[in-house]
Amino acid sequence: MSKIQRVLISVTDKTGILDFARELSALGAEIISTGGTARMMREAGIAVRDVADVTGFPEMLDGRVKTLHPKIAAGMLAIRGRADHMQALQQHAIAPIDMVVVNLYRFEDVAAKAGATLEELIENIDIGGPTMIRAAAKNHQDVAVVVSPLEYPAILAELQANSGELSHETKWNLARKAFRTTAEYDAAIAARLAQVDAPAGPLPPELNLRVPKVMDLRYGENPHQSAAMYSRGGKGIAGAEQLHGKELSYNNLVDLDAAWQLACEFPSPAVAIIKHTNPCGCAEQQTLAEAYRQALACDPVSAYGGVIAVNRAVDEETAREIAKTFVEAIAAPAYAPEALAILRTRKNLRVMQVEAAADLLVVKSISGGYLAQTVDSAQLDPAKAVVKSKREPTADEWRALDFGWRVAKHVKSNAIVYARAGQTIGVGAGQMSRVDSVKLGAMKAILPLTGTVVASDAFFPFADGVEEAARHGATAFIQPGGSIRDEDVIAAADRLGVAMVFTGVRHFRH
Repeated sequence: MSKIQRVLISVTDKTGILDFARELSALGAEIISTGGTARMMREAGIAVRDVADVTGFPEMLDGRVKTLHPKIAAGMLAIRGRADHMQALQQHAIAPIDMVVVNLYRFEDVAAKAGATLEELIENIDIGGPTMIRAAAKNHQDVAVVVSPLEYPAILAELQANSGELSHETKWNLARKAFRTTAEYDAAIAARLAQVDAPAGPLPPELNLRVPKVMDLRYGENPHQSAAMYSRGGKGIAGAEQLHGKELSYNNLVDLDAAWQLACEFPSPAVAIIKHTNPCGCAEQQTLAEAYRQALACDPVSAYGGVIAVNRAVDEETAREIAKTFVEAIAAPAYAPEALAILRTRKNLRVMQVEAAADLLVVKSISGGYLAQTVDSAQLDPAKAVVKSKREPTADEWRALDFGWRVAKHVKSNAIVYARAGQTIGVGAGQMSRVDSVKLGAMKAILPLTGTVVASDAFFPFADGVEEAARHGATAFIQPGGSIRDEDVIAAADRLGVAMVFTGVRHFRH
């Protein structure tokens, strides 16, 4: 351990920097700084020396050159335990630098702006900052490098407890964070500049998967698997705030995401109940409480121990209904205080508050690589939907078809959804043949099937699926079409007197 005697500070994010610098100064450290940071400290009464005084050169080229100088670089890179290094510093009148506090120009913020020009992007690429961070991190046995205001309190606490000294372990941990920071910064620059001349399209020429870990999980899908959650921001399920309940599991998060995506399909109050990523109940009604009751009525047995998502703030009535059964987790955009108090009476219920996120890509790993695709955001377009049967759907059937089609998008293929307007009645998921999904959905149904509609995520390859559903009372069907036996399927619909709508859009979910 060695005492921190000289600190270089140059920060874009000035959060907490005055208090940090003031405490460093009180511990006897000399502060040197640049431009606006130095001015701000001087105005706050903190003794500070300008970098220009150290280097003998003013800031140049509109601020592009401030710290790129041997008197700064050598002060950071000299190995204190090597006599020749220290002799070189003495020969050139260079004082060692013991701590570097630097954060970088906000390139990511500029890159995210709509219409950001190439000139703006280039001018917001930090040069001196990454250079100082890497130099200090390389010489971490002698130099502490601090890249985030979040680190200030712990560093000050250690310095104050150890007479101004930091342990080798702390410096090593700081160095690793520093290298990760510059790697992520360069990756963000490379990814954004790659888009400048790239052909227009939603899929990037390079998939950047540098995402920080935000949470270790107890285990993965099974206890013998390790797992963690990674996230770039504070939105969606990965960025949700947990308001109550025990620790989230890997499977909880997967189910919460499935439920949240389904609930967000609907413009009116909606509830999705998920079990093992598939809906066992979904409803859209005038009130959230009624939507929950109707979603639960679809399959109350499977809903036990399920995961729920809603697209409205949870009110007291809805919370009372939810609290009547065992639920693993719930996701909602907000909770009324009375509702939250009710849900908190369930000791283990995980209560999550979620802000909607606009995900652009769906990424999955396969052995040796990754697959990426755009989000399935397709909705039923009545203007493009084609009625293929002789009978047109009734107005009520159209509402039910639209609802069922939205749900089918979130059911594992082969997907069959029996529905009424605003309520699922039976769900057949994940079967290897479509007619088996039709049979499973009917078998699972507790509510009457007579007068329901059927949504199929892909075409009916044979007429048997339509015949089986009609035998259980289904009166209208919605499907993409595209089978070589479409004419047979349509003929079966006409023979049975049911309506058949083709969308031309498939909703496979694997």
